[in-house]
Amino acid sequence: MADPYPAGSLNSILSELRDTNKDKRRLAVMKLGMLGGDDAVLHLIRLVENDREDTIVRGRAAMMLGKVGDERAVIPLIRALDAPGYQTPIHAVESLGMLGDTRAIPPLTLIAQHKRDRLQEAAIIALRRLGIEFRAEVPEALPEPQ
Repeated sequence: MADPYPAGSLNSILSELRDTNKDKRRLAVMKLGMLGGDDAVLHLIRLVENDREDTIVRGRAAMMLGKVGDERAVIPLIRALDAPGYQTPIHAVESLGMLGDTRAIPPLTLIAQHKRDRLQEAAIIALRRLGIEFRAEVPEALPEPQ
């Protein structure tokens, strides 16, 4: 079977992913997502699941999984919703919306109900992409102090 990747490109990107320089790893994860293919998806999933990885690398891996569009990423992305920092959860939410898998509806609904920030907005948009119309309840106004 012929190699689906240009000569050495996947190996070169994987070498960059092992570099100690986090900027090189951050760029490599984007290259990996643009390259696509089965091997790329598996490496992106590993990056999203690696709690010791740089949060920006993890976030970018989550974003690229949405762009690649492989349903094997759904469960790892759902787990990534609880990742530390902001990058990974926000990109995981957005990617889950892009993937269109109904397994994402319950965790996205929880985020839409309990968060009050950009993550909530992203979850509402993702739910809409999944065919769920969710409206966040606006808290009642507090009485004026007397």
